[in-house]
Amino acid sequence: MNSKNNIHSIGVIGLGIIGSALSKHINLSDFQVMGFDIDDLKIQAAIDNGVEATKELAIITEFSEVLITCLPSNKSLNDTVDYLMDNNCDSVKIIIDTSTLSLDCKVRNKDALNKIGITLLDCPISGTGKQAEDADIVIYASGNESSYETILPLIRSFSKECFYLGDFGNGTKAKLIANLLVAIHNVASAEAILLGKKTGIEMETLFKVLSSGAGSSKIFELRAPMMIEQEYQPATMKMSVWEKDLDLIKELVDSHGTDAPLFNLTNELYKKARDLGLDDEDTASIYEILNANSSP
Repeated sequence: MNSKNNIHSIGVIGLGIIGSALSKHINLSDFQVMGFDIDDLKIQAAIDNGVEATKELAIITEFSEVLITCLPSNKSLNDTVDYLMDNNCDSVKIIIDTSTLSLDCKVRNKDALNKIGITLLDCPISGTGKQAEDADIVIYASGNESSYETILPLIRSFSKECFYLGDFGNGTKAKLIANLLVAIHNVASAEAILLGKKTGIEMETLFKVLSSGAGSSKIFELRAPMMIEQEYQPATMKMSVWEKDLDLIKELVDSHGTDAPLFNLTNELYKKARDLGLDDEDTASIYEILNANSSP
């Protein structure tokens, strides 16, 4: 037995902004790591960063005792679980799903995996791609507590903090509530930067002033510089991906009958981003929506 609770080999499925960052941090720890993606460019980027990577699910599932899934859609998780159900993947014992997906999808796949002896943990991430690069993310973990204790040293290799929230699905609920705040803070940041520009205050100074004041937020500190420069690449969260998260927040709000006027207003603004062709831009580009609606 080693110091890592008997887990050695980690597979990361999905080498996008988040998955590539996690794999790099894990590679610098005492664990062995392999990445998986269907995109040749992402695989090559992982290899260039010193991470072994493959396009074959058979290879990564044979290699891995623990899988970390960083996936963009319910279908991606369904397809991964279907593969595990249909093939003999005895080495995989735990799956850490960091994706922001529908709770129904996660529960359905958890129940399916239980039948073949694999534990699915619901562990979404709070933080941007840049924060993931800096291991500055927070994990909202939920599900089987014994399995959580097993993978906690692994989680600590790529995050600054992890909260265990109990029953499976509580992680996703907390993540969507956190993203509700992100959605509002992002628009509020754009409003403040736009007003600052209109008033003629020197923007570098204004950013420092606002960042040190009571009205600042992590989102303001991360996204206001992009808004000031009106430069939204590289995107740490693409607007097209963010739309999926907004839909999930709306479902949670509606299912609990919660009055959410600020979220509903900001959600309408995000929908306009598609009309301006901002799908591939960082969500800081919400500034362009407000700017377009303002007087010259």
